[in-house]
Amino acid sequence: MKLTLAEPSYIKDSITIISELVNEARFKITKDGLELIAMDPANVAMVIFKLLSSAFTEYDIKEDIQIAINLNNLKQILRRANSNDMVSLELDNNKLKIQLKGSTTRTFNLPIIELEEKEQKVPDLKFPVNITMPCSVLNESIEDASIVGESLAFEAEPKKFNITAEGDLSQVKIEIKEDNETKINVDSSSKIRSKYSIEYLKKMMGAAKLSEKVDIKFNGDYPLKLEYKEVDKIMLSFILAPRVEND
Repeated sequence: MKLTLAEPSYIKDSITIISELVNEARFKITKDGLELIAMDPANVAMVIFKLLSSAFTEYDIKEDIQIAINLNNLKQILRRANSNDMVSLELDNNKLKIQLKGSTTRTFNLPIIELEEKEQKVPDLKFPVNITMPCSVLNESIEDASIVGESLAFEAEPKKFNITAEGDLSQVKIEIKEDNETKINVDSSSKIRSKYSIEYLKKMMGAAKLSEKVDIKFNGDYPLKLEYKEVDKIMLSFILAPRVEND
């Protein structure tokens, strides 16, 4: 196996974001690309990552491979990659060999680890709400809500999307209307509302580095799905359990 990326930010930024939620994870490497599905230790959030083979300048793989890696260790190595470095991944004697090639060539070896947990499956979820908007709008709204409380509520009805948060004494309401940049699809005539943890959302919103737009999908008191993607290159999505109303 040898995989080479000319744009290190795809893997560097992704692993930095994923490592906020997951310490260790299993990568599946197939002819289609590199894939990771993992739950955070508290079983509150799932992360789904795909880096497609078309994003690589070299993608040489004879058979499907699964390798488990400590993501913090991988993050530390990838942090050393400069924006114009070529990043190569190879398997070598039960280690992952990571080469950063620019004006110098730096080679790191990272041990493959054993993971006890079973392989994760992405749940089959149905969403009546599907909103596409600039990442900057969502990120600003999460920051606004974080001033007031520890959780926020998403509320959607046709053509309207509100984000609200309440603290002991304070409240905030962010009203987002449909426009050229923001598309709001709601398959319901009544208002759909669900609450989510701001702490988790703040960890996820770093994925704005990978894409200008985010897809937001949810239902009443139901998991949330955030999806960031760049066509034919990368997809990073998160599923977040709802906060129940009486917390």
